[in-house]
Amino acid sequence: MNFNKSIICGAMTALSIVSWQSHAAEIWQTSKSYAGGSEVCYASTLYKAKWWANPGEEPGATQWGAWAVQLDSTPCTTSIEPPIDPPTEPPVEPPTEPPVEPPVTPPSGDPYETGVTINPNGGYFIDAAIVADTEQQKTSSPLFSKAKNTIRKLDNTSVEAVTPLRAANPANVKRLEQILDQASFEFLFPDRAPEYTYRKFLQAVAKFPAFCDDYETEQKAEAVCRKALATMFAHFTQETGGHDPHSAIPQWRQGLYFIREAGCSETSAGCGYNNSCTPSTWQGQTWPCGTDEQGLYLKYFGRGAKQLSYNYNYGPFSDAMFSDVSVLLNNPELVADTWLNLASAVFFFVYPQPPKPDMMSVIDGSWVPNEADTARGISPGFGATINIINGGIECGHGYDKPQALNRIAYYEQFAAYLNVPIETNEVLNCSNQDSFTNDGSGALNIHWDEDWTWQQYRPDGKSFECKLVPYQTPYFALSEGAYSRCVEDKFDATVK
Repeated sequence: MNFNKSIICGAMTALSIVSWQSHAAEIWQTSKSYAGGSEVCYASTLYKAKWWANPGEEPGATQWGAWAVQLDSTPCTTSIEPPIDPPTEPPVEPPTEPPVEPPVTPPSGDPYETGVTINPNGGYFIDAAIVADTEQQKTSSPLFSKAKNTIRKLDNTSVEAVTPLRAANPANVKRLEQILDQASFEFLFPDRAPEYTYRKFLQAVAKFPAFCDDYETEQKAEAVCRKALATMFAHFTQETGGHDPHSAIPQWRQGLYFIREAGCSETSAGCGYNNSCTPSTWQGQTWPCGTDEQGLYLKYFGRGAKQLSYNYNYGPFSDAMFSDVSVLLNNPELVADTWLNLASAVFFFVYPQPPKPDMMSVIDGSWVPNEADTARGISPGFGATINIINGGIECGHGYDKPQALNRIAYYEQFAAYLNVPIETNEVLNCSNQDSFTNDGSGALNIHWDEDWTWQQYRPDGKSFECKLVPYQTPYFALSEGAYSRCVEDKFDATVK
């Protein structure tokens, strides 16, 4: 006769048994496996399986095991009735079954699971193809794709070959030559510094094919090119004009007078603009300033038609021109003495200035204000280009600042010369325009920073990705290789 076993879970005293609520639990058996949620009694304690418990996995053996003490239950004990007759045969052992493994969560299939490996020398290796694919996905939005098209560049060897009326000139240069020949350029800028030449202007335009680019029809392409020239020349004249009211040459034709910031030269005292060169700052680390023979930082005062200033502008421009930030940081005078003096201005025209749109998109009508822009008074027209170039000083005051009035007057006169119609509803001023904001239609995050997202299936839970952010970082998303550099720097990784 088999033993008759009963399980009593209750609080017992020497005098009485306190009433209790029974548990459908059994005595733990070492040869048995238990599903998650099973309850057993073991050593006068009630346990519950947190997950699948394998045979021999003893309750209470470790706090990290499958079994958890039911602290809110009463102790459990076993009482065994004495046998009436001794057993006549040995107990039969239950058949041995192979252990049942707990279910395994299937892998995610994320390429980073296998695409990231440990570097024996420290850090990680990341598959370059995975990194490239991730960057492509993050920069495939229509707005980002448009920006990449607008800033496309011609190689410098081809740029250097450009000369007036050359048969092999790029298409956008030929279009410009048909609108503005050398004689017209010299008429419009008779007081220009000798470093500004017609050929250098053609080379500057050649570098950026989106300026005077193709459009749906040749008629539209010519119209956009003419308007872009009138807009650019108006801003040239305000930024670098002689502004001499007593000259026989009208002020609107006094542009490109200054090649270097007034009162500044490579050897003059002051005009350093190099307070951001300190190596302890990320700007100084990202765009390291050059030094002269005495070990003093070079001067980054305004040069060229855009009056490019500071190392954090020379560096990105150098990267755009040469894929190397150091060229112009070590030779800033090139922005005055070569075709870069005009290319710096075209660069500003085609590159976005977040949260501002790029100026070419305003000119060709591809930038369309959204509700946030409209609420801030920003609308298409020449006034929006003033807001882009110097809105913080000249716009949003409720009245027209003198600088803005100059730009408008110059634009109207250049437009007349270049046969650019000014529509009656075009907003020329920006007196009632507030600044562009990150919720505007032209806002585009163009810098990378670390993505801190926890990724369950990736090594150490790290994302091994960077994300686009609305603030400036050392990783300019429109610069080739910036994404890989961000990933490598932020995750102690090598992309290979």
